[in-house]
Formats: sequence, structure tokens, C-alpha cells
Amino acid sequence: MGGSAVGGRMEIAGCDAPEDRLYDLENEVWWKEEPDGTALVGVLATFGSFAGLIRELRFRPVEGRLGRGRSLATVESARLTGAVRVPVDVELVAKNPEVARRPRLLNDAPYAEGWVARVRAVRPEEPRAVLGPIPSVRSALEAMIRDRRIRCWPKVPEVELNEVGSECSAILVRLNEALASLGPGSALLLVTDDPTSPIEMVRWSDQTGELLRLHRPEGPLHHFLVEKLEHPVPRRPRR
Repeated sequence: MGGSAVGGRMEIAGCDAPEDRLYDLENEVWWKEEPDGTALVGVLATFGSFAGLIRELRFRPVEGRLGRGRSLATVESARLTGAVRVPVDVELVAKNPEVARRPRLLNDAPYAEGWVARVRAVRPEEPRAVLGPIPSVRSALEAMIRDRRIRCWPKVPEVELNEVGSECSAILVRLNEALASLGPGSALLLVTDDPTSPIEMVRWSDQTGELLRLHRPEGPLHHFLVEKLEHPVPRRPRR
């Protein structure tokens, strides 16, 4: 697994890790300093990818000073219940109400709209002393992704369709049936070992107008992330 710089951020094993913030891998949170002396705190993209679709975020009834490791909020997905913890001693400035209303922001935009809280370090020097920038935590983050078998996607899939051993014609029938049960904006992950699937999936996307967000080959397997559009427009007529 390696890291590569993409558009001002670091991408490690397919997982975003912006370079403009500090990281606490133990608690799986990031820290981003703001010009006014406060900082934003949120969860790593790897957390949301491991948890799956996050269905609820509940802020704890805490205010004022919080000690390092104290919980700000709890999050729930079908796979786990976890906590968002502060990485250093802080004064709580504000909670992000939008992430409580739309918890899947922790999956889809963990480094942007999905921030959890605005805080101020009790000791301004502490974050840089105990948290790490990407160059210093990259190896540990790579190991975590590898050991936990985490796969990051640009949009978390609601449905995973495992079609290993199936022929492409049958796969496309089941893909269309699965998409029909999803609402616009939902994503589906298709896994297949059909060697013709890269060509067939591009053709399918052109014929249906549905969005093929990502193709990720891994050995003999092909992973396709498909997003259902509200008004798909075919780019090529069906034959």
C-alpha cells in the first residue's frame, strides 16, 4: 500500500487524508487549526468506511472543558456503535448541528461538512506535540487500513452485490433489480470476477445513464461503485 498526493491532499490506499490537519489514530479523529485560534475536530475517512453507513450521531450533553479522550458524541451504524473523542484537552466552542441531522456526512464528507465540533485547545502547544501530520502517521495508517481490511469509497454503498462466479449478462439483470430498490443518490457496490466486466460496465452506464463512480481492480476481482441518479440520461441507445 502506498500514499500519493492528490489535489492538495494525501491519498493512502484509496482513503483520503488531507495534509492540512493533524491526526490521532488511536481515537480515529483529526484536528484542523483555524485562523481564529479554534480548531475543527472530525472523524477519519477510515472510520466511516469501516463502520459502514452511519445512521445516527448523538451529541453528549457536555459543555465547557473536556479532557483528552472524553467523548463528544456517539455514532451508530449497522456494524458498530462508537464514540467521537477529543484528542487533547479542549474548551468546547460549538457542535455541528448539520452532522446530527445528516449523519452520513461522516461517510460522504468527513473532512468537510462532516466536521463534528469546533474547539479551542486548553494548551495551544499541545496539539502539535501529541498529534501527528500525515508524514509521521502514514505508516501506521497504512497498517490500520491493511489489518482492518478497510476499503474507502467516494460514497458509502447502501448495498453490496457479490457476483463472483456469475456471467455478465446475469450480473446486469441483478444490478438493475438492486438499483430499482434504491432511492436517488444511493450507491451500490458490485464485486465480480468477470474479466469482461470493465468493458460491459462502461457500456451499461452509457445505456442506462446511471453513474459509474469508480472501478477498482484487486487481483482477479473488479469492484464497481455505482450511484443511482434521480434523472439518468442514457448516452447510448440500448441494442
